[in-house]
Amino acid sequence: MVKYHYVKASRKKAIGRCLVKPGTGKVHINGAPLEAYYNGYKQRLIKEPITLLEEESGKLDYFVRVTGGGAMAQVQVVRSCIVKGILAFNNKEKLKEKILKYDRHLLIDDVRQKEPKKQLGRGARKRKQHSKR
Repeated sequence: MVKYHYVKASRKKAIGRCLVKPGTGKVHINGAPLEAYYNGYKQRLIKEPITLLEEESGKLDYFVRVTGGGAMAQVQVVRSCIVKGILAFNNKEKLKEKILKYDRHLLIDDVRQKEPKKQLGRGARKRKQHSKR
């Protein structure tokens, strides 16, 4: 039996690497417990896949390293790492179908990026107002 799995996920500029081991269901982010790192809404978002797959996820510990991106992109990366770790340990097609039906972005990395700013404008699309006279 494999002692641990190593999974990766990304969202925008955020990149997450997760080490998944057999354990008691603890989540550590950048060396700190989940409760110390996030609270409120972000903590509920991260725990969502754990409650969705309660039977399979309760027997595993998750150690996630997240770098880059904004706060919400990092939260989405952590969620994705947890789900990919659960699937790596269990390797069941029924679980994969259940996750894809619930939320596709838990399994599939979202590679969309912010469009870069162009010259002669204030943003990616916005331009200075043109005066005809």
